[in-house]
Amino acid sequence: MMRPEDHPEAPLGRIGVLLVNLGTPDAPTPAAVKRYLAEFLSDSRVVEIPRLIWWPILHGIILNTRPKKSAHAYAQVWSDAGSPLAAITAAQSKALQVRLGDGVRVAWGMRYGNPAMGAEIAKLKDAGCDRILIAPLYPQYSGATTATVIDAMGAALKAMRWQPAVRTLPPYYDDALHIEALRADIARQLSALTFRPEVLLLSFHGMPLRTLQLGDPYHCQCRKTSRLLAEALVEALAGEWGDLRIETSFQSRFGKAKWLEPATDAVLAAEGAKGTKRLAIAAPGFSADCLETREELAIRGREQFVSAGGTHFAALDCLNDGAAGMTMLEALVRRELAGWF
Repeated sequence: MMRPEDHPEAPLGRIGVLLVNLGTPDAPTPAAVKRYLAEFLSDSRVVEIPRLIWWPILHGIILNTRPKKSAHAYAQVWSDAGSPLAAITAAQSKALQVRLGDGVRVAWGMRYGNPAMGAEIAKLKDAGCDRILIAPLYPQYSGATTATVIDAMGAALKAMRWQPAVRTLPPYYDDALHIEALRADIARQLSALTFRPEVLLLSFHGMPLRTLQLGDPYHCQCRKTSRLLAEALVEALAGEWGDLRIETSFQSRFGKAKWLEPATDAVLAAEGAKGTKRLAIAAPGFSADCLETREELAIRGREQFVSAGGTHFAALDCLNDGAAGMTMLEALVRRELAGWF
């Protein structure tokens, strides 16, 4: 049967992969940061405070005070390519496209800010992708991260008359592929340092303690990543680094509520105060470097450790678009595309 001349174009038959990360402002300016924070902190999964209480705090205090401070922090790590998170996620998408070839269309989006993941899902569908893998780049699951991606995916699909088939990448916090990528990349970076650390601190993004008490698995998954990675590193570095002490902490505390402990800033100060002179810090909960690693850890973390008595400090890179991380990401994606690709 011939298609009528006025029939709308309906490309289909392609496979899409959408890499998703948290988000970033469009520029290191107070106005751009305010727009970003307004979207981010308005999500009830991110801030689990009743709106009647939270809204006056957010709009009356936080959005009038925090953007200027955060914009200054972003300005310290911004480059011609934009924020680290956006530039690196784009590079990961480009590298994955090369690895997967023309049989798959790879795109990237942000849960908050631009490029918005909902718009990127629509673009993939319009390009003929009737099967799409949504890949949240969060190794550990949290309601405030992974679940918000699924929420946004659902909202994007709800707006479509003709929806694609979708799959989602599961958390990979204890996947052997992830642990090996971290082990290889961290061992490489440690070996390249000009000093030998006494302590390797594994810093994960913090969450309010209440999230653990309500059943969020994030804390347990971070701890398992830390344990498996420490075991792998101890085995790999036993001959040369047998005295390396590996600790775990949680960063980015905000507000007055009790957060997961120990806190990274407190650990850095305590290590320096008790005589630790050489320390390296890694962030195995982040798939790409961002404000929290490039500014909070690499800049402020160094200041905290050195001011407490430390002398040598190194903030290690995340997996980013390096060989170890991309090999892992390709393998994870190919596994989830089984039967499609």
